[in-house]
Amino acid sequence: MTEIGLLQRMLGYGDSANDQLLAGARALDDQGLDQPFDIGPGSLRRTLMHILVGEEVWLSRWKGVSETPWGDEKAKLTPDQIAARFKAVRNARDEFLAPLSPGELDREQVYRDSKGSLYRATLREMLLQGVVHSTHHRAQAVNILRRLGRPAPELDFMMGCRRPV
Repeated sequence: MTEIGLLQRMLGYGDSANDQLLAGARALDDQGLDQPFDIGPGSLRRTLMHILVGEEVWLSRWKGVSETPWGDEKAKLTPDQIAARFKAVRNARDEFLAPLSPGELDREQVYRDSKGSLYRATLREMLLQGVVHSTHHRAQAVNILRRLGRPAPELDFMMGCRRPV
């Protein structure tokens, strides 16, 4: 598998994990989605929105857009509305990655973070950040689902790879 193929595989894993979290969120009413917790962005809806906005912002940065303001993660979108935006990001991301050559991963890009500071990173590092950022916050979302007394999805990567012998 190529390095780009591995990144695509990890991002695809993230898509599946996001879908599983959204399935759990669909079983909740607004009170459950917005119940405050002392973890991550503070509620399940805010955590899902933070993951979504992060994926939208990183995609823009990958495309070379240096000015990428953080989106509104306080928006009261339903799980279905969040899922629709995840699907749009997924499609745009896959379209961006499809023609990418291995040499482009070393391209340095400049971007402004959510606090307004300018940074430089390779496309490779930025793609990895997209994977790691979402994974970190998905763990928080699983924790929130558990605290709400809901079944928590099993998001371990190997659960999607295991093949019985």
